[in-house]
Amino acid sequence: PQPPQQLQQQLRQQQQHQQPQQPQQQLRLQQQQRQQQRQQQQPRLQQQQRQQQQQPQRHLRQLQQPLRRQLQLQQPLQHKCL
Repeated sequence: PQPPQQLQQQLRQQQQHQQPQQPQQQLRLQQQQRQQQRQQQQPRLQQQQRQQQQQPQRHLRQLQQPLRRQLQLQQPLQHKCL
């Protein structure tokens, strides 16, 4: 699948030019974008978790410390499992 962001930017530009009097449609577009971004981030998170489970803990501490911090910020319960 192609990244949807470019497509949506084009859409938004077209709408701005053609229909400047309808802000409702623009709002709806922005909401769609947010949802799609959320969906893109979730599988990435799951992949990170899988990698962490496969790698031995020493490597995990050295290579993925910033990554682990991110995970803890996004999912406070995650560090209990690790």
